[in-house]
Amino acid sequence: MIPLTENQAREEICRVGKSLFERGYVHATAGNVSVRLDASHGGGFLITPTDACLGFLDPARLARLDAGARQISGDTASKTIALHAGIYAAALPFDPATCCIIHTHSTHCVALSLRVTDEELLPALTPYFVMKVGHVPLIAYHRPGDPAATALVAQTITRYGQQGKPIRAVMLARLGPNVWHDSPAAAMAALEELEESAR
Repeated sequence: MIPLTENQAREEICRVGKSLFERGYVHATAGNVSVRLDASHGGGFLITPTDACLGFLDPARLARLDAGARQISGDTASKTIALHAGIYAAALPFDPATCCIIHTHSTHCVALSLRVTDEELLPALTPYFVMKVGHVPLIAYHRPGDPAATALVAQTITRYGQQGKPIRAVMLARLGPNVWHDSPAAAMAALEELEESAR
């Protein structure tokens, strides 16, 4: 896949955010989207601003961060940037094409996380779920932005990857899924499949 330019990534984040909002996958100011920029396009990340409604994003106001997740420009970055940076760092050794993370407070996934006591949110119910989503480890609740959540998610990604089962999603109990893929469109498709399976 050809890496997105910064301008393309800005437009894709806004397109995906609007699509998720209009179809009810996100509400109010819950959720965030990030894109890792290829070194050929300056490296670093773009992420939605804190407390931004994904349905009404402005490409020019997205937060721009360097490779160390330090803000360079734009509105104040989502408080989950450390989690996003941790996911990229842990996932890239197992899938070097990883370039987009979507986090939502998807209603059915969150509700299911309140009932599940297993290590994973739900079993692979359909062939499409296996292809698009795969294993979805359940991560114990931590308040949003807690560094312990970032460490636990990174450890989980590494553990699954080392077992030959690279993952594309984790479920933060009582909060929502984080899904990553090689493009914003692919990440959105995986998120939709996860939420519809949880339904």
